[in-house]
Amino acid sequence: MRNIIVFTLLILPHKLLAEVGETDLNDLSDQQNSVLINKCCEPDQIVVNSVCRLAKDYNQTVWKPQFKTEDGKEVQVKYFRYIHGYPDCETTQHRAIFYLSNLRKSEDELNLLSDGRLLHIIHHEPSADSVKEDPLMRIQGSIVIPSEQQQASYTYVQNKYCMDKILMTANSTNTGEYALICIPDVKNWTDVDFIIKKIVNPLFHAISMILYLIVAIIYFVLPTLRDLAGNIITTINICLIVSQAADMVRIFTEFSNHVSFMVTDILLYISLLGAFFWLNSFGFYIWKTFKSRNVFLRVTDVRKYCYYSSVVWSSVVLMAVMAIGAHFLLDTGNKLNQFSSSVLVDDIEQETIGWLGIAIFFTPVAFTIIFNIIFYVTTLKVIKRINIYGRIHYKLKGCFDLFLQIFLIMTIAWLFLLLSWLNFNGLLYAHVFVNLMQAILIFYVCVVRQSHVTFLLKKSCCYAEPIPTGEWGDEMTHMNGNYNY
Repeated sequence: MRNIIVFTLLILPHKLLAEVGETDLNDLSDQQNSVLINKCCEPDQIVVNSVCRLAKDYNQTVWKPQFKTEDGKEVQVKYFRYIHGYPDCETTQHRAIFYLSNLRKSEDELNLLSDGRLLHIIHHEPSADSVKEDPLMRIQGSIVIPSEQQQASYTYVQNKYCMDKILMTANSTNTGEYALICIPDVKNWTDVDFIIKKIVNPLFHAISMILYLIVAIIYFVLPTLRDLAGNIITTINICLIVSQAADMVRIFTEFSNHVSFMVTDILLYISLLGAFFWLNSFGFYIWKTFKSRNVFLRVTDVRKYCYYSSVVWSSVVLMAVMAIGAHFLLDTGNKLNQFSSSVLVDDIEQETIGWLGIAIFFTPVAFTIIFNIIFYVTTLKVIKRINIYGRIHYKLKGCFDLFLQIFLIMTIAWLFLLLSWLNFNGLLYAHVFVNLMQAILIFYVCVVRQSHVTFLLKKSCCYAEPIPTGEWGDEMTHMNGNYNY
């Protein structure tokens, strides 16, 4: 009996130490294999409106994750640790998601799974109107979801999202969960919205660029068309090509980031502004020439084109500098960058140029439209008073008709571009088709409808005859009643 007691006293401590050591090793292993969660802000910060702020400054507690299963049941996770910072979206675009707890109905639902993944559930029931009107909720990223009345869900792995607590103080104090996710590459080939925006729209842009390029080449290559009016038409088409190329880059949002989107926006608006400024110079040239008492006393076309170029491009550069400066210095949507480098929502909002910059770009376009209307009305009165037409007048009359047609086409397309910014898909679809019609109509009025242009093309391409280089080519065509023999 004594031997048994002695043996038990000797063995029991070793057994207890082994059990304690095994428990500590298992616990240490669980801590090392803890669930990784991406937190947008630092440990003592939360998202306030759009930036990371200290939670104690707003009498708020920090974010504590609540884990759930895929079917929505709560589950406990003993060990987890944070990884602070933005998600690594590589070539895809960010999108901000708001899940406010005080709303009875929310379009987005965020469930943090027990393995660290984020489950984003999209309901078709819209959020409250007060939230929809909040500027922070008007995001640019979108996910293609089915049109049927059923929920869609997307799962994001650990480095493709970040979550945190959000406090919105715009109208009323709303707290909830905030997530910055990488938009998944979802392609619904049967969805009309996806087909028009991602397939038809780029295709129409490519066709438009080809048509503009053909017009520019024709008016640049044919010697008799290489006068001041022809050079202006060539420059207008080159500006439209640049605008189409920049807009095509904006279509493919998965290849976008903050810098490239800003650059493409600036190129788009500068090229559009340049096209309308050159159109305005075209109308001014016709108006001034008709108002002149002696149309034969004129400066050479090359020197005139240099004068117009210096004025037009100086004005475009000046307006561009003002718009870009206003965007970065005066735009209220970007002022938060002055106070914090941890901008979350506004970083997404400001991927494109702000409304103040757009207004500075597009206000001169509106004024050029008014000036062109004045040029048209006054020039038409002068034309009606002229009784005897010379060869210069015939040529200017043809340029006047061409100016009016291009002016109407570009103005209507510009108005549809403005309407496409409204929150209505029908207007956006209309802009897509009007954009193509603009290129087709410009090609028609500049090439197909101009009988002297088609005559020169047939003579140079079909009959392989030398193109006349004298000054009488275009004028004689008009004087002969636009009939070619």
